[in-house]
Amino acid sequence: MRSTGFRRTLIALSTFSLALTACGGSGDGSAGGKTRITVNCMPPKSAKVDRRFFEEDIASFEKQNPDIDVVAHDAFPCQDPKTFDAKLAGGQMENVFYTYFTDAGHVVDINQAADLTPYVKELKSYSTLSKQLRDIYTVDGKIYGIPRTGYSMGLIYNRKLFEKAGLDPDKPPMTWEEVRADAKRIARLSGGTVGYADYSAQNQGGWHFTAELYSQGGDVVSADGRKATIDTPEARAVLRNLHDMRWVDDSMGSKQLLVINDAQQLMGSGKLGMYLAAPDNIPILVKEKGGSYKDLAIAPMPGGKGTLIGGDGYMFQKRDTPAQIRAGLKWLDHMFLTPGKGFLGDYVRAKKRHAPVGLPEPRLFTGAADAEDQRIKKANANVPVGNYQTFLDGNQKLRMKIEPPHAQQIYSVLDGAVSAVLTKKDADVDQLLKEASDKIDGILSRG
Repeated sequence: MRSTGFRRTLIALSTFSLALTACGGSGDGSAGGKTRITVNCMPPKSAKVDRRFFEEDIASFEKQNPDIDVVAHDAFPCQDPKTFDAKLAGGQMENVFYTYFTDAGHVVDINQAADLTPYVKELKSYSTLSKQLRDIYTVDGKIYGIPRTGYSMGLIYNRKLFEKAGLDPDKPPMTWEEVRADAKRIARLSGGTVGYADYSAQNQGGWHFTAELYSQGGDVVSADGRKATIDTPEARAVLRNLHDMRWVDDSMGSKQLLVINDAQQLMGSGKLGMYLAAPDNIPILVKEKGGSYKDLAIAPMPGGKGTLIGGDGYMFQKRDTPAQIRAGLKWLDHMFLTPGKGFLGDYVRAKKRHAPVGLPEPRLFTGAADAEDQRIKKANANVPVGNYQTFLDGNQKLRMKIEPPHAQQIYSVLDGAVSAVLTKKDADVDQLLKEASDKIDGILSRG
């Protein structure tokens, strides 16, 4: 699944026409003596600040590389699952195209990705990137893509409500037992306050079930990807905890079948104590939902055993010429992969334009590159970074796990189990997991 905001969107919104990108495959990529590349995931005009940053960075890249012409296509979301495979198969995809982490294996399997292995030594930043993220785009020893961002799930909570409930906002819950106890206290506050909210529709319930299962030390599928592994004590603990918070404690409110916007609206309006999300939810809660940076904090995933990670990157169309691949790698270095620079990392520019600086993620680099990136970020922070320190510290102890194969199909199945325990007081957890396990086995058997 995806996180939120422009750069990592959870909900597939309206599609954009294939006609818009009909020039995606650009022949031999030469025009007027220049190497021409098309790229996507340009922010839409409605995202004015991001759009301006993107345009500025392309302009500065072309000035430094006068032999390269970059043609950007805007899109929200950056990838539309309704058109993604059709664009690839029809040669309509941009030369350098955006993908979620979970797309990498699929694009390689259908033979639509260029092999970057002979060229990646020309990507100056490659060795500075997290190996765990690099490996997502490495298949059978060959490199097919470059990571751009990464996120991990955590527990966003309202410090103000914690204080009102007599809880210490500097000591957020670190176990699911503590989450349950704190949610119960918050729910006792007046005014329709909800202690804890969770998703249970549009595949988002399955996504959160997976994150919660990872936090308990469980897995959704076996290591070889052939069998479901949800008919387990860890998965039962996830569903029974949700059931008891909903029906025994009455700490999740009466309205269920929520999706991400519902939880964000509740949190932004000061009516929600806690929900699971990635750090990029925080600016959305402030800019769009009425929240305040000082009231919002994030802790690591409760449970202490694991957290779900996700993110995105770029792959290259298999029809790209060597010159286009080399140009695209140069563009990625300039736009996204230089500490303290570019679209995601120019913290000085972001601060001047009143964009949030200091959120704990994305954290893409390692070693000296990471230290430099963090130094510049800290020097320009304009949000209360102390509210995120528990998250940063706790993440160091967690196992980082990517989403399962066939994630969206599996999430659709798991939606049913999560929604059942939140809408039916007499839901049979064991039966729900057995049925979901059988369905997931069917999905995996079809490969």
